[in-house]
Amino acid sequence: MTPARAIALFLDMMAAERGAAANTLDAYRRDLDDVSARLSGTGADLITAQTGDLEAVLTSMRRDGLSPATAARRLSAARRFYRFLLSEGLRGDDPAAPLKGPARGRPLPKIMSEDDVDALFRAADDLDGPAGIRTRALLEILYAGGLRVSELVGLPLNAFSRAEACIHVTGKGGRERLVPLTDSALDAVAAYREVRDAHLPKPGPKRARAERFLFPSATATAGHLTREQFARILAALAGAAGLDASKISPHVLRHAFATHLLANGADLRAVQLLLGHADVSTTQIYTHVLEERLRSLVESAHPLARR
Repeated sequence: MTPARAIALFLDMMAAERGAAANTLDAYRRDLDDVSARLSGTGADLITAQTGDLEAVLTSMRRDGLSPATAARRLSAARRFYRFLLSEGLRGDDPAAPLKGPARGRPLPKIMSEDDVDALFRAADDLDGPAGIRTRALLEILYAGGLRVSELVGLPLNAFSRAEACIHVTGKGGRERLVPLTDSALDAVAAYREVRDAHLPKPGPKRARAERFLFPSATATAGHLTREQFARILAALAGAAGLDASKISPHVLRHAFATHLLANGADLRAVQLLLGHADVSTTQIYTHVLEERLRSLVESAHPLARR
């Protein structure tokens, strides 16, 4: 069996049995392709590689300057892959089991202050026409609901219910959740619905596909606004707000949503459910962000800290 065929079988299993999303599968493919290429460069093969061969791969990653986080992710992909080969009887051992990943600290998420978020919303208020109204609705839902950008742009038209004051979101692994919205977000979406038709393609096959989405696109193949299109919208808005666009992204706003909720007394479990995290340990990173901010405040403002 070739490495390419084995990787394809592994990805099929991840999709069918684990419900892995398309982006997750793409990431696994890239990581395993890189490991396979590095093994080939040493004369080894992905299917028959031994522990020593994989140690050489980790060494080559360090030599090439890959970050510890990237190397650890590729090692994690390799571990899953070899466990799959073992479970399928394609190997009698797991060469990745003895390996230790590179030491790395977990980076804290980048966040925005509440003042920065306010500046974004003020800039959105200054926009005119259907595009401006759509931008306000996108921003309101993202910050009010803490959605992932892929969840936001791909919202189906029937996901939104003003009567229930919430949206129905399908997240990673097909997990579903209800996300309540603020009155401001509800009003923004209601205003956007009045001009939504301006963003639909001309009548034809593209229009039929785009009609299904809350945020249709006249140009995107998928029928809805793409992540890249929204990132450009947000970057332009950040520039208009006088913020550093390189530090503002849809995911940074998701981080801001979580951190601001916790800072204002929200329960960690509630934030976990709103974000769609499968494990509360993932959500706990935001408590570390708050601890870091408080520590910085004490160090910069407390008289004893300046002695």
